Amino acid sequence: MTAARLTARELTLAYEDRTVVDRLDLTIPDGKVTVIVGPNACGKSTTLRALGRLLKPRSGAVLLDGASLATLPTKRIARQIGLLPQTPVAPEAITVADLVARGRQPHQRWWQQWSDADEKAVTEAMERTDVVPLAERPVDELSGGQRQRVWIAMALAQDTDLLLLDEPTTYLDISHQVEVLDLVRQLNHERGRTVVVVLHDLNQAARYADHLVAMKSGEVVAEGAPAKVVTEELVREVFGLECVVVPDPVTGSPLVVPGAPWSTTAPRRLPPSA
Repeated sequence: MTAARLTARELTLAYEDRTVVDRLDLTIPDGKVTVIVGPNACGKSTTLRALGRLLKPRSGAVLLDGASLATLPTKRIARQIGLLPQTPVAPEAITVADLVARGRQPHQRWWQQWSDADEKAVTEAMERTDVVPLAERPVDELSGGQRQRVWIAMALAQDTDLLLLDEPTTYLDISHQVEVLDLVRQLNHERGRTVVVVLHDLNQAARYADHLVAMKSGEVVAEGAPAKVVTEELVREVFGLECVVVPDPVTGSPLVVPGAPWSTTAPRRLPPSA
């Protein structure tokens, strides 16, 4: 059995004096879709940033093919790891087509600035994310949902074997959320691409993940197949939510049904203790 390409060992992450993740060990299964879930401020997005070398560890290391990311050239990492952060910022007045084309920069050389392969990758990425009609429009004039699809297109154009997406369904309506997550599954299936996604929606995570990682307070509470991870006990422990877990009628994956909502006739219920 070959070692996983992307791993974290004894990883501690902090912002100034505030430790967010403490001595985390995490192995990303190759060729699978891994989804990280957890409550707000649990460290899931911070962990993803470290996996893409956007955040320097306080201690420990993220390893790519056995080598610490801190020791690898930036361009080499960019050819192997594509990353869509939570709040990307586009250069002022840049058009959609130009922004998506920037995803090809890691693959270019000084003697060959643009190639047929670049053109094909950009075209396919824009078609898959349905942004071709927006090609000549400035990114800063788009709606939040349109901008999100453009950023996803840029990450796809980078054409890496590992793809990290931090809440890629933010700003998207339910139809486009499903389209994006279906696209993630398709990319994984067609090329065996390893994908790591941070999601807020636990039901979407359970439906699309091969490997589910549940975090709380900077630690991994549980990981594995969604059917094993998503239980009423785990949802209560991690999210503080009373629920019933039933099979999804479409996919058979775990489906979390929250407890009864508040009503004028229901007895007053205290939230579960932390």
